[in-house]
Amino acid sequence: MTLRFEGSSDYVATADLKIAVNAAITLQRPLLIKGEPGTGKTMLAEEVARALDLPLLQWHVKSTTKAQQGLYEYDAVSRLRDSQLGESKVHDIRNYIVKGVLWQAFEHEGPCVVLIDEIDKADIEFPNDLLRELDRMEFHCYETRETVRALHRPLVFITSNNEKELPDAFLRRCFFHYIQFPDRETMTRIVDVHFPGLRKELLTEALEVFFGLREVQGLKKKPSTSELIDWLKLLLAEDIGPEALRSSDHKVVVPPLHGALLKNEQDVHLFERLVFMARHNR
Repeated sequence: MTLRFEGSSDYVATADLKIAVNAAITLQRPLLIKGEPGTGKTMLAEEVARALDLPLLQWHVKSTTKAQQGLYEYDAVSRLRDSQLGESKVHDIRNYIVKGVLWQAFEHEGPCVVLIDEIDKADIEFPNDLLRELDRMEFHCYETRETVRALHRPLVFITSNNEKELPDAFLRRCFFHYIQFPDRETMTRIVDVHFPGLRKELLTEALEVFFGLREVQGLKKKPSTSELIDWLKLLLAEDIGPEALRSSDHKVVVPPLHGALLKNEQDVHLFERLVFMARHNR
C-alpha cells in the first residue's frame, strides 16, 4: 500500500509541507518539523494520521524523559512487591515490562504514525540514544532476551522548538522541514477552517491587528496562529465587531481581549508606549 498525504479538510497544509510529508514517507525516514510555537507542528502528525486512516501513537517529551522510556521500562518495584505477596505472575518477567510508544508501534499489525513531540526538551543525549532504533527499526530487550523488530516501518514525526541544537548524526537520519509562519492568504484559509462564515470585515480588521502586532520590534513573544484562533473565538463570544478593532478612541491603547495575543507584561507595556508615541506624533 502506497501512502500519500494530500492534506485534510481540518488542516491547511501548504504545498511544500505536503511535499515534505510525502518525501519522508518515500525515504522511510523520520520527518523533523521545526517552526514557531503555535504553527501546527504537533497537529500535523494528528492530521496526517487522520487523513491516511492510521493509528497515532504520541510520545510527549519532557525535560526528565529518557530514550529508554520510548522502548520499554522494567517495573522492578512491582515485581518485588508481588514476590513479597506470593503472586504467581512474579515468575514471568514479561508481566513487568511496560511497553513504550516505539515498542507498541513496532509490533502493530499495520502502518501507524508515531509522534515524538518536542524532542529538544530532553537531555542533549536523548536524540543520540534513539539513533539505532529509528534507523534500523529494532531494539533488544535484555530482560526478556528478545530483539523487537518493526513489522511495518511507522511514519515518525519529530517536532522541535529549537530550544537545543540537535546532534548532526541524528539530523542526518531525518528529513527536515521548517514550517514558515503563514502569510495573510494562508492565515485566511486557516481561520476559515475554524470559523467558516466569519464576517469578512471582522477578519480583515483582526488580521490587520494581528500582523501589526507581529511586526512590532522588541516583542519577547510574537502572537502565534493558535493565539489568533483563541482571540477570534473570544471576539465572537463577546460579540465584538470590527469597529472596535479600528477604534480611534485614545483610551483604547491595545486590542480588546489582548491577553489572548500578548502573553507578558513587558510586551503589553511596549505596545502601549508605541501606541502612545504614534498618537502623540499625529
